[in-house]
Amino acid sequence: MTDLGAIFLPQNPPERLPEVARAADEAGLEQLWLWEDSFLAGGISAAAAALAVTTRLKVGIGILPVPFRNVAVTAMEVATLHRMFGDRPIVGLGHGVQEWMGQVGARAASPMTLLREYTTALKSLLNGEAVTTDGRFVRLDDVKLDWPPAAAPRVFIGGTGPKTLRLAGELADGTILTGSTTPDTLREARTHIQPPEGHEIVVFMPAATGPDAVDRLARDREKYGAPWLGAHGDAADIAAVVEQMAAAGADTVILQPTLDEPSPEGFIRFVAEEVRPLVK
Repeated sequence: MTDLGAIFLPQNPPERLPEVARAADEAGLEQLWLWEDSFLAGGISAAAAALAVTTRLKVGIGILPVPFRNVAVTAMEVATLHRMFGDRPIVGLGHGVQEWMGQVGARAASPMTLLREYTTALKSLLNGEAVTTDGRFVRLDDVKLDWPPAAAPRVFIGGTGPKTLRLAGELADGTILTGSTTPDTLREARTHIQPPEGHEIVVFMPAATGPDAVDRLARDREKYGAPWLGAHGDAADIAAVVEQMAAAGADTVILQPTLDEPSPEGFIRFVAEEVRPLVK
């Protein structure tokens, strides 16, 4: 069965997140995803807040831009989340928007090399290993977590380009695809990922309901430069597009509300209570 979730956009004030997370938990939503877009809410701190006020909800971060933080710090933070909240946190890594990385003086000369070194080191640290490496960007000297997770958590990579997708299939436990993904581009992405057994493909999918749904999606498409509108209409209409994504190879579909979604809590409940029962 395809897992279903929704996104709490960082354009919402961070103080709204606990209420939205509680609504997701109470409604039985499987996953709530957060973004760490510059210069909005922090991904780790927001995830910790959402996890702390819920009991069963999985909370994803899609994505943590790896140029932002030392890999040892990320390992410490991710390990802490998993020790406190078990398997409910889901962490995705990515290049970050290069313009934003440049703004903070963290733009890497080779984003692919950085992501490869970072992902490799992070997974080893989360596995409880002592890591020494002298890479182009990642340098560690006998670093070992004192409090590693009880079991090594899955690490996802988010991306769009063929090289990043191939890296995700090679190193990561799952791949995150953006809201510009269509069923056709999902099929194409899978040819680059070549997902091994157990590799989870998560797809963000724009969605809106209500009388002005098409207009709101069109405004988002213009802002993001996305090639399609996603799904709109009632629960049955949106569930039908989720099924198309599942048929194209998505293991998990995360519905992305519009930037001007009038009720984040209402959107969460709509996804959990009306769309979820219609998705196989």
